[in-house]
Amino acid sequence: MKSVLTCLFLISIFGCEKKVDVNQTDVTEFIPEPDFTISVEKNHTKFSSSIPYQIKVPNGSVVEVYTKEATGGQLNINSTLDDFKKVDMDKVHTLTGPIYIEGAEVGDVLAVELLDLEPGDWGWTGMGPEFGFLAGETEASGFKTYKLDKENNLIHFSENISIPMKPFPGVMGVAPNTEEMLTTFPPRANGGNMDDPNLVKGVTVYIPVFVKGALFSIGDAHAVQGLGEVVGTAVECDMRIRFRLSIIKDKKIAEPEYESKDYYATTGFGTTIDEAAKKATRYMVRHISKTYDISWEEAYMLCSLVGDLKIAEVVDLPHMLVTMHIPKSVFKKDKQY
Repeated sequence: MKSVLTCLFLISIFGCEKKVDVNQTDVTEFIPEPDFTISVEKNHTKFSSSIPYQIKVPNGSVVEVYTKEATGGQLNINSTLDDFKKVDMDKVHTLTGPIYIEGAEVGDVLAVELLDLEPGDWGWTGMGPEFGFLAGETEASGFKTYKLDKENNLIHFSENISIPMKPFPGVMGVAPNTEEMLTTFPPRANGGNMDDPNLVKGVTVYIPVFVKGALFSIGDAHAVQGLGEVVGTAVECDMRIRFRLSIIKDKKIAEPEYESKDYYATTGFGTTIDEAAKKATRYMVRHISKTYDISWEEAYMLCSLVGDLKIAEVVDLPHMLVTMHIPKSVFKKDKQY
């Protein structure tokens, strides 16, 4: 009898363990189908409220867009350093959009939930003496193209160096409150060329709205990039990007912020790292104090204990971008928008 009970006990244990394992492996990712699709031909290269929108979508729509690599088709996998040197900079950053979101008003916040990002088949990286963090320190130029190894999620930089891909859009933003045609190169309060490699699949980006309809655009996709983007380019590539656009009425921010399931982040742009870092810190203190109902002093101290300042980019002059990240795990509750 004792042996029978022992066997039954062991069977019940192993049966429970197996059941847990099955539940864990059966979990599959759900990516919603797009309500609207925008082709790569529907693009522009500036930020302005005067640029006509390509499509009008309801609040909460899932949109899929196709974007070209940073030069808008001036380069290909067979391009050379000479081709890179001849790139027309006025055609750089071909952004897909703008997208008009119904119900978006000035003072609202646009939430961009990044649902899926698929790089194209190839990419490139270039550097020159007049661009990049070390501009003026070298006369050297360089250019590389890559066939993206999507099967293994790798970029083969050289025979002995392979880099995991971490795709993200380098530029995303809404129209500024001006009819002037602004260059897309620096990050601003409307988003723009943030070049933050943390803006990957699963992240939701919050951008303040400056014009009716928001007029959202996205592009300049990167297969991978380090924090800083020190030579001024990443692995520039074509990309298919799927995202959900939602309007938030009760959230007030001065510059873009974003979050993943694990952390919340604020961004600050400035002409110096010092200025940008102070803005990112200031915005995080405000976010914590308001969201979790604690004093400004406590929020500031908490930032010193668990907040991480990160340099997103230092090359998109005249502005640099710094972020502050804080883990959600330190809070007992998390605000949902």
